[in-house]
Amino acid sequence: MSSTPSVLFVCVHNAGRSQMAAAFLTHLATDRVEVRSAGSEPADQVNPAAVQAMAEVGIDISTEIPKILTADAVESSDVVITMGCGDTCPYFPGKRYLDWKLDDPAGQGVDAVRPIRDEIEHRIRALLKDMGIPSVA
Repeated sequence: MSSTPSVLFVCVHNAGRSQMAAAFLTHLATDRVEVRSAGSEPADQVNPAAVQAMAEVGIDISTEIPKILTADAVESSDVVITMGCGDTCPYFPGKRYLDWKLDDPAGQGVDAVRPIRDEIEHRIRALLKDMGIPSVA
């Protein structure tokens, strides 16, 4: 196993919360954490309001594509952070699981997505601190 920790973010559509979380972790940890995101029922595209909200803080997620959640993605991650995927998330003993209760940005405008984005950033910074990895910004 790699010495680089890996984190998987999972939500239903992999179009909003998990995409924003993965982007923040990638941005703040750079190459010190392997980052994945997936959804139990992936959407066709990333939520445009999430794309806009992240662009406002200088992070471009416009080219991301929602991905299907696989058992392999869970099995190869050290930390699995769920955001409303419920019982569809596979469970593997020995993995660290966190469940982040966050509003779903689906169908919301950018004004509603901003507070979700800000809460995700706060939680990512706390996760990095907990993992002993200083953020770059």
